[in-house]
Amino acid sequence: SPRATGRRPAHPCDNTRPNMNQKITVAAAHLAPVYLDARATVDKVCDYIHKAAAEGVQLIAFPESFVPGFPVWPALAAPIHNHDLFKRFVSQSIRVPGPEILKICSAARETGMIVSIGISESTDRSVGCIWNTNLLIGADGSILNHHRKLVPTFYEKLVWSNGDGAGLRVVDTPLGRIGALICGENTNPLARYSLIAQGEQIHISSYPPVWPTHEPSANDRYDLASANRIRAAAHSFEGKVFNIVCAARLDDTAYEIISRINGDALRIVKESPPGVSMIVGPSGLAIAESAKDEDQLLIEQIDLDDCIVPKQFHDVSGYYNRYDVFGLTVRRRDQAPAQFDDIGGDGRAVPFAALEAGALEDEAAAG
Repeated sequence: SPRATGRRPAHPCDNTRPNMNQKITVAAAHLAPVYLDARATVDKVCDYIHKAAAEGVQLIAFPESFVPGFPVWPALAAPIHNHDLFKRFVSQSIRVPGPEILKICSAARETGMIVSIGISESTDRSVGCIWNTNLLIGADGSILNHHRKLVPTFYEKLVWSNGDGAGLRVVDTPLGRIGALICGENTNPLARYSLIAQGEQIHISSYPPVWPTHEPSANDRYDLASANRIRAAAHSFEGKVFNIVCAARLDDTAYEIISRINGDALRIVKESPPGVSMIVGPSGLAIAESAKDEDQLLIEQIDLDDCIVPKQFHDVSGYYNRYDVFGLTVRRRDQAPAQFDDIGGDGRAVPFAALEAGALEDEAAAG
């Protein structure tokens, strides 16, 4: 069963010193967002960061698109009926950097905790472009990694844009080497291997609260909890890594909005299999698990030394591979809609004050 310890995390000033004690305390935040309310959800995130710190947690993971919540409506109604929800979702998506992110980073710094969080990210490139993003925040409050989901899955394509490879990085932290993928990316063997190949020790898998694909009574419905378990076990076993699996919940703030979509929406969401939060060991077996329909911090102490012996059996980023036979290239580049080669600044734009001053100078010279 999950257990908490009284140990406090290392001070942020210790970030340059390797963690000689391989035992660390981690948490999966099995929580419901304040649905489609970014500011209130960020307040809840900060509250739970402080609660986790009081339990000795050193690394906490929040679910996919936790701020401002996961967009479930594309599964429940045709796109022509969802424009208002999309507009609302865009308005509650947040910038990186931005005031909401600063508040979360400040909470991480105040507690000396590493934080992984899923957000819907907006941009000044376009008023309608948003990404499904995961941030890894250091114990000093800095952003250690910024990953945008490579490909939105199924009906998510009606909401989010494609991400890029810039965030396919494992970060070397005082707690170990940490990587993260978002939901369906944990099905992609190339994405997963790109992290294993960087010496990943702790993997973070973030998931939505529910993911309807069929009528809940259909035999071929998507069972999110089963899918979470399968993918988490596979990655942990193949990479010999610990896996923090974090799925969200839905509460009345979400149900009230979903109920207004159509007559079936709320029934489908409530009857579809929910996700599960877990902490999985390098053997592929779960150490702790929760699918409770209540807010919970799933806390467990893990020992990174447990990753060593299984590497003797299968080390796919070490001896148990053939790099002369297989090759993988990962393009870790930020994507931009255009590249501009010009004089910079505002080009030939001239502010009114400069225009006025120039005219007065001309008049004085002529007079």
